[in-house]
Amino acid sequence: MVQVIEKVRSMQRRLREDRGAATAEYAITILAAVGFAGLLVALLKGDEVKAILSELVHRALSGG
Repeated sequence: MVQVIEKVRSMQRRLREDRGAATAEYAITILAAVGFAGLLVALLKGDEVKAILSELVHRALSGG
């Protein structure tokens, strides 16, 4: 009976181990951030967005 209990406890420990999970979560977060940055770069390269941002900065600096 003791051996069965030990085997069950051993299996429970193995199932609870999540070593490496944090590393995978960091990798997914970094990939998402890189994707978002790429999207922003693609949007900011457009002439329409440049014109909108230029107008916004011009208005802010001219006070009107």
